[in-house]
Amino acid sequence: MSITNTPTSNDACLSIVHSLMCHRQGGESETFAKRAIESLVKKLKEKKDELDSLITAITTNGAHPSKCVTIQRTLDGRLQVAGRKGFPHVIYARLWRWPDLHKNELKHVKYCQFAFDLKCDSVCVNPYHYERVVSPGIDLSGLTLSGSGPSALMVKDEYDYDGPPSLPSTEGHMQTIQHPPSRAVTQEPFSTPALLPPAEGSSSASSSAFSSIAVGSTNPTSTWSRNSNFTPSVPHHQNGHLQHHPPMAHPAHYWPVHNEIAFQPPISNHPAPEYWCSIAYFEMDVQVGETFKVPSSCPIVTVDGYVDPSGGDRFCLGQLSNVHRTEAIERARLHIGKGVQLECKGEGDVWVRCLSDHAVFVQSYYLDREAGRAPGDAVHKIYPSAYIKVFDLRQCHRQMQQQAATAQAAAAAQAAAVAGNIPGPGSVGGIAPAISLSAAAGIGVDDLRRLCILRMSFVKGWGPDYPRQSIKETPCWIEIHLHRALQLLDEVLHTMPIADPTPLD
Repeated sequence: MSITNTPTSNDACLSIVHSLMCHRQGGESETFAKRAIESLVKKLKEKKDELDSLITAITTNGAHPSKCVTIQRTLDGRLQVAGRKGFPHVIYARLWRWPDLHKNELKHVKYCQFAFDLKCDSVCVNPYHYERVVSPGIDLSGLTLSGSGPSALMVKDEYDYDGPPSLPSTEGHMQTIQHPPSRAVTQEPFSTPALLPPAEGSSSASSSAFSSIAVGSTNPTSTWSRNSNFTPSVPHHQNGHLQHHPPMAHPAHYWPVHNEIAFQPPISNHPAPEYWCSIAYFEMDVQVGETFKVPSSCPIVTVDGYVDPSGGDRFCLGQLSNVHRTEAIERARLHIGKGVQLECKGEGDVWVRCLSDHAVFVQSYYLDREAGRAPGDAVHKIYPSAYIKVFDLRQCHRQMQQQAATAQAAAAAQAAAVAGNIPGPGSVGGIAPAISLSAAAGIGVDDLRRLCILRMSFVKGWGPDYPRQSIKETPCWIEIHLHRALQLLDEVLHTMPIADPTPLD
């Protein structure tokens, strides 16, 4: 389409959307693409120069220089379109340039003034203001963003592992998001810090939800490492929902290095807890055996299906007896095998390595967020040999602060309404209009505690893709309570009492 035939910012939204739809790459459904484009065009209708820049960039495939095309940054940095959440620059880059794009593969061009990584109040979504950086370890050949037909949403729950299938679409209902391993790349590994003991204090080595993973540091073990034998490798890239890789390291030139991230101060000055987590084992809806506590001196713990007496850094499920155990549960327990390894990094981030010959299924709010899903809206299938991050302490802390503040403000506004006061426009504390006061005030301590808990099922999955709708219907699963996160939650709750409403004059 030539420039003379393209619409301008003065044309009707429908005409502009129709023109931009003609240039989409086909990775997303037509419905999703249309809603995403309509949403963007409406946001830009009052910024005619930026809308013209978008039209020029898309209709010329970037052949003509274009300005930043900006939208307001949301609280968590993500944009919701058709019930799905994702980073805005990634959404539009997939629509118009790379349908198989992973969110960590984008790097902004030097002249982009509002790039996502710059953390400005506005975010540039011009797809031609970003470049794709693909590290050699990523195998994109087997990935698809959307399934075709009902079969694409079905995930087999067999004992035999026959390699990772293609990834299903994330649009629609709750589903299983798969995290298969990919081919390993032999490179020189480097060390990452272990969890510091309580006496030494704590510090986080993880990046925030909006930062790249820090790699290539010159001597990461010199002041961080607890003991020289602990040298785990770092996985390929930071945990998006497309694919997770076995451990491997990367040269520093593929991802930007943020050395300040590796040395962030601890979130709290409160001493680290004596135990970094506690693990309860369940069969169906019944806890079996005592809760297993993992001391902070053991940053890596193995949960397996063998029968050695448990202690320290190993929790053996095979030795636990249950008089109500069924034959189906017994069969599933036989396949736990080497199980999983849980690793605590920094102040409280958690990574999982699947050592079993069979997949494990994880409920993780962190992975939900990374996949652009609502909390609790997905089950994550972790394949054998995969090594992925399942919990981010700083992100969890931000979430609990936001939810607690929302609940506090909503409860105060509700109390004011009951007392006959009409709250002013600023008295709701910034609650989004879509959230009713009653729903926000309904956030309780149990809701906040769920942010600090991981659940993991061995061998068998649950959700719409399986005959089991809840993890409590799976034969063998564990619940992991993260003590540092619970410690931070206690601090948050103590600093946010619900204030009595002040009567209006």
